Amino acid sequence: MMDKRNTEIAAEAANPLRHLTRAQFAALGGDAVAYIKPVSGLVLSGMIRDAEFDATTQYHLVMSADGTPLMVADTAEAVSEWLGDQNIGVATLH
Repeated sequence: MMDKRNTEIAAEAANPLRHLTRAQFAALGGDAVAYIKPVSGLVLSGMIRDAEFDATTQYHLVMSADGTPLMVADTAEAVSEWLGDQNIGVATLH
């Protein structure tokens, strides 16, 4: 029978990136990787206080791998155009 402590240790070993400092992550290229997350205007209004978003609209939020918001758009085409001008790789979310 497997002990729960062994499972927790195995999980930590399987995810070594969780323990990197910001500088270590950047050295791995973390500042050059982003992901695109669909998000409602209601959520965005809570994140970005000095902008107005329609609460019922779905937006595309581009975030760096460290979670820093980079760009918000209302269309996938706008995101693609913006990414075309950047030196950023896009990671897919599962």
